[in-house]
Amino acid sequence: MVRAMAVDGERWEVYPAGRVTVYGRDQFGLIFERGTGPQRSRRVTHYSPVGARSPGRAFAELSDRDLMDLFRQSQPAWTAPEVDYGAH
Repeated sequence: MVRAMAVDGERWEVYPAGRVTVYGRDQFGLIFERGTGPQRSRRVTHYSPVGARSPGRAFAELSDRDLMDLFRQSQPAWTAPEVDYGAH
């Protein structure tokens, strides 16, 4: 499941990271991605779901505002194991 959002006039896609953290179903990762190829930019964040405990359902429950808040907390991909610390 991929969702699109606009941040400062730019289109970002966001999707669950797929990597399970040490916290199991209490915390999930999200990847924010803009562009393709060498111009691609990725950011990563974690969140604790309030309702559903499966990654897909918890992601679907996030509002657009929740996603924007999580984007503002995100870190560059090179800091995150979810994307192999920015490896290509």
